[in-house]
Amino acid sequence: IQSHMMSSQPEPEVLLQRVGRAGVITVNRPKVLNALNLNMIRSIYPQLKKWEAESDTDLVIIKAVGGKAFCAGGDIRAVTEAGRVGDPLAEDFFREEYILNHAIGTCKKPYVALIDGITMGGGVGLSVHGRFRVATEKTLFAMPETGIGLFPDVGGGYFLPRLQGKLGLFLALTGFRLKGRDVHRAGVATHFVDSNKMPDLERELVKCVSVEDVGEVLDSYQKQSSSGSDKPFVLEKNIADIHRLFSADSVEGIMHSLNADGSEFAVKQAEETVLEHGLKLQESVLCDIKPLNVMFCFFPFVQRGHDFYEGVRAVLVDKDQSPRWSPASLDQVSDQDVDRCFDSLGPKDLVL
Repeated sequence: IQSHMMSSQPEPEVLLQRVGRAGVITVNRPKVLNALNLNMIRSIYPQLKKWEAESDTDLVIIKAVGGKAFCAGGDIRAVTEAGRVGDPLAEDFFREEYILNHAIGTCKKPYVALIDGITMGGGVGLSVHGRFRVATEKTLFAMPETGIGLFPDVGGGYFLPRLQGKLGLFLALTGFRLKGRDVHRAGVATHFVDSNKMPDLERELVKCVSVEDVGEVLDSYQKQSSSGSDKPFVLEKNIADIHRLFSADSVEGIMHSLNADGSEFAVKQAEETVLEHGLKLQESVLCDIKPLNVMFCFFPFVQRGHDFYEGVRAVLVDKDQSPRWSPASLDQVSDQDVDRCFDSLGPKDLVL
């Protein structure tokens, strides 16, 4: 009976272990593509800070189980359900997620994210701010938040504008998916390693004692990895058009450029570009701001509004892919509406 009871206990959603010189975080919700929830955030953050302070821990590695996803995003359905009834879970999730993102970005120890599989939204937040991000041929990266009436959060307003030219803005507005080696070519990942080499890579990483050691090991494994090297960057023939067509300083201007261009590429992007009217994406993506603090100001607006819940309904619940936005067009949103999204939350401001 005791054995049966022990075997029926649910597995931890995140595993935290010391292996060699490394603290190892293993995301462990494979049945839901390792979606990130508040309990996981509350497990990872204090342990990360503990390892950062320990003299016998020289690096932190984050990986995932299941083979399909590193982390496909935050547990948005739970957040929206909480937001509808005024449950503080909704605000707590984003507040504490952003604090964890900041801790990853400022960690004094090398932080190595092994993004072997789907990496979107909250999964990007768990990885992109770290010193090293290792993609494989299984990696699928996207920031699809605009499709659910949100905006590219988890620091998207910081790292996306720092990709080459207007590539980050293009990824934000369209939710375009990058796969495999292209995640490295775009600058999201720092390294590319064949998936079958990852176990050996991990065994060498846990022996590293410095950031230089980590870099040398990753460089060595990247040189040994050939998957996808014979194919050009998926956006290579379009990158000049992206820089040109997405160069306007407003979403309205970008849409005008796309519609006026008339090329097959431009027409396709105009049709597929997902615009979050309530926030006018350019305000969160184009501005070089301290985004984790400032973006948190958006959440009362998001939670009180319509589009976030409607987007989740259309994409994740009913899956009809036909959200009915309100307002229905960009010209119905005033500059004052946008400015209000940046209002201070007073005592509820996010302090990092």
